[in-house]
Amino acid sequence: PGLWLRGTNKMLSRVAERIYWMSRYMERSENVARLVNVNSHLLMDLPRGIRVGWGSLIKISGTGDYFNRGDTEEADERTVVRFMLSDRDNPASLLNSLSWARENARITREIIPMEAWELINNLYLEVKDNLSKSVARRERNRVLHTVIASIQQFTGLLAGCMSHNSAYDFIRIGRNLERADMTTRIVDAGSANLLPHLSGEEDVLEPYDNILWMSVLRSLSAYQMYSQHVQDRVNAEDVVTFLLQDGMFPRSVSHSLGELESCLHKLPNSDEALRAVTGVRRRLRSANIPELLESGLQEYVDNVQLEVADIHRQIANTWFLPVAPQAQSQ
Repeated sequence: PGLWLRGTNKMLSRVAERIYWMSRYMERSENVARLVNVNSHLLMDLPRGIRVGWGSLIKISGTGDYFNRGDTEEADERTVVRFMLSDRDNPASLLNSLSWARENARITREIIPMEAWELINNLYLEVKDNLSKSVARRERNRVLHTVIASIQQFTGLLAGCMSHNSAYDFIRIGRNLERADMTTRIVDAGSANLLPHLSGEEDVLEPYDNILWMSVLRSLSAYQMYSQHVQDRVNAEDVVTFLLQDGMFPRSVSHSLGELESCLHKLPNSDEALRAVTGVRRRLRSANIPELLESGLQEYVDNVQLEVADIHRQIANTWFLPVAPQAQSQ
């Protein structure tokens, strides 16, 4: 494990950084595919007269600064779908994320199983060839399902065919840090109401709150597990509690940070990073969700996001080379 320390071997430090970002970009690609796919299906769940807020996807991904097509709140489906999936100016677009994952995998393909490199390469090429046709919903759904299934296959392939050494730990660290970040973003957007109010009639949304929170769960493939765990109608308090505090669901913030902590314990010089993770986990455990939903959930989640970002900084400072281009681009 000591070979992964910065300064001991610069080449291996760079490899650790590359596979960490490969994992983050693959997870990010799956998250983008899920968000666009769920928003598309949400259209069919709502009655006429209530418009799906496509601009909320831009807020969730945190890419508003790169959106130069007017007000995000007024952006239509076609514009947002192109921005989220294929816009080269959007650093978190599906195509850009897969491109960066492919580049990092190419450079480190002697570290990961050859089948994993081939899967990433083939997925990128397929998406690149078909995204131009993805404005139409039918073709879009096909492409997005391919992305989600392929990345889940990638995750399983690494779990079953790669030695569970330090390199694999950095892959798990990247994946779970990205998951924790995205789940907090989705909860944040849900609490701010993903559905824009009907002009002059904000109270008309109340009957559809359960549809809203159901879409939040589905964006994380959490609906079935939530139903088993809560055994009650979908509601804001239970959904937020489940996605932030449940220790068993793989995409909850608590579970993702637990996986992160497990990996960090295996690595040398991990005290600072572990301290950062412990701080976020303590904040999650002590959160009073009903009180936060009354006033302050968005501020609370924003603080959690900042602390998750600090975990990345501690990881980068400990194991990656300074002034890393990958880290700068984020």
